[in-house]
Amino acid sequence: MRITGGLVRGRVLSGPKGLLIRPTSDRVREAIFNILGQDLTGFNVLDLFSGTGSLGLEALSRGASRAVFVDKLRQSVNLTKKNIDVCGFLRSGVILRKDLTKGFPWEHPSLSGKFDLIFLDPPYRKDLIPPLLSEISSEEKLSAGARVVVESDKKEDLPSSFTDLEMETLRYYGDTMITIYKYGAKQ
Repeated sequence: MRITGGLVRGRVLSGPKGLLIRPTSDRVREAIFNILGQDLTGFNVLDLFSGTGSLGLEALSRGASRAVFVDKLRQSVNLTKKNIDVCGFLRSGVILRKDLTKGFPWEHPSLSGKFDLIFLDPPYRKDLIPPLLSEISSEEKLSAGARVVVESDKKEDLPSSFTDLEMETLRYYGDTMITIYKYGAKQ
């Protein structure tokens, strides 16, 4: 597993042992950033169910100013810390160990302000995405034109919109479905 573009392109990331963490493949990450664009200068990024931190780290490598990584697993938090260090993003990466199935910790100081890009990669086939997207879209935590990138199983049926989020892109990569929602598209 490597960073696929930007400042630290080619940097090797530590991966999980076992099947508890399912990292986004290099191929899928590269495809996501081909859709989003390579220049994320100044973006404020939120990586939910971060696993190894690879999506948020890709964003930092492409110029994002800050990334907040959230996961409940100790192994994920440790892997993300290690990968942030390997990539040299200690000043711009923040890690929170929280169980997102029990709600977002919006009151945490690291989650203040608005986000330009959110990655949402929960465990597959658990029906977590609709309630999480509803909460994200209703909390006024997205900047104008922000995007939410959802990774799910290709068999999941996701609605085309949530409050102020409108589906912009839908792509399949093997068993993985990538859905990108844009904030404020209806306005």
